[in-house]
Order: sequence, then structure tokens, then C-alpha cells
Amino acid sequence: MTNTPQKDRTQSSQRISEAAHKNHEELFPNHKSTLKVTDPELIEVFDNFAFDEVISLSKLDTKTRVMLILASMIGSQAVNEFKIMVGAALNIGVTPVEIKEIVYQAVPYVGMAKAFDFVHATNEILTHRGIQLPLEGQSTTSPETRYDKGLAVQKEIFGETIDQMYQRSPKDQLHIQRFLSANCFGDYYTRNGLDIKVKELITLSILIALGGVESQIKGHIQGNLNVGNGKDLLLDIITQLLPWVGYPRTLNALKCLNEVTAE
Repeated sequence: MTNTPQKDRTQSSQRISEAAHKNHEELFPNHKSTLKVTDPELIEVFDNFAFDEVISLSKLDTKTRVMLILASMIGSQAVNEFKIMVGAALNIGVTPVEIKEIVYQAVPYVGMAKAFDFVHATNEILTHRGIQLPLEGQSTTSPETRYDKGLAVQKEIFGETIDQMYQRSPKDQLHIQRFLSANCFGDYYTRNGLDIKVKELITLSILIALGGVESQIKGHIQGNLNVGNGKDLLLDIITQLLPWVGYPRTLNALKCLNEVTAE
């Protein structure tokens, strides 16, 4: 077996499409990729797919797409790539508050044990960019109001389903329903910084990346539909997450979307 000449090994890095290069540059201006040198064939395939072929099918604006990719990276526990994408998000106008709120939104879905690394990673990038911490507070509730306000947001998104969940819950498990209202929705969903439609898209993106949570994916597909995020938009999002979360999770999410919308 003979060695391939160096110039032949690097030629594939020059076959990245103009659209892929342009979309990549928008996020990472003047970025010098070491993988273009060490793994040119992989980068050719991935960049052409993720930054050209997939994006060409999308109606999402760049900012929204990057925010949802960020959310999926928390679900995937991809902290190193998350840090790089936080920099890209700042480059295209995602605000520090919006980035923080994506991370905070993930806490009740992935758990704090997994979210801690992303809080620290976000702080590291923001501090490196000269952004003073803490950011302006976004909380809108108090210990006295979190349950009622959270329950109101739940019902805004899911309607009468919430009353049914309370009614069906065994008495010894009712505290979990109350936690959902007061903590998941009262402490997090009521925060400022992102509107309810974006929060539901972020939640769905986290759940898709987590995997094994199809029941919750279906619930939040319905929640998205209820707040005005239509099927076409949800399909667009599933498509845009594909390069980052892989085919198994994408196909599971697609199955959930088709089942919910068929009902």
C-alpha cells in the first residue's frame, strides 16, 4: 500500500461548496480549522451537508437555527462543541441573555448534574468576550407566586391536559405535578429573555437530542402546535438538528411529529 501524496490528501478540503463556506464563515469568521488539515474528507462531507444541503431546505433565520442547535448540544452533552457554538451565536447577534436563558431552560429537562458544565462553559465564553457577570436578572416570580404563575403558563401551552394530569395523579405522586407547575414552569418558563414560542422550540430541541424521551417529545410537539409553531416549522427544526444529533434521534422525532399531527 503506497502513501497518498500530501497534495492529493488535502484536495478534498477544497471541494467545500461556496454556500457551505459562506454559511460557515457567517458563524465562524476567519476560523482556521485544524480538522481541514488532519481530516479533510470528513470536513468536506460534514460542511457540505450541515452548512449547505440541510440549510438550503430551511426557512429559519440564522439566529433561531443557532439557538436551537445550542439547545440540542446541551441535550447531547456536547460541551466542547457547545462552547464553540456559543462563540458563533454571539457572532451572529444572539444576546448573552438569550444564551443564558437557553442554558437555564435546559436545567429541568436534563437535570442540574448535566447542566452545570454548560453554565460554567457559558460563563467562560462570556467572560472571555468581556461581558460582565452576572447578567441582568430575568426572574418574574417569587416563592409565593411561582406555583400559580407556573400553572398558568402550563395551561397556556397545554390547556385542559394539565387539569387531567392533576386529576389522574395518585395522591402519593401529586407532589411531582406540583413540582412541574412551580419549578419547571414557575421557576423557568416564566422568566423573561425568550418568548413562549421560542422556549417551546428550545425545549423540543433539548428533548430530541436527549433521546429515549418520546413521550415528552410528543407532549412538547403538541405544546408547540398549541402556541402557534406549526408542523412545517417543527419539521424544519428536526431537519436542521439532524447533522448535530444524528439519524436515530431524528427519525424518532419525525415519528413523534407524524403521530401527533395525525391525531
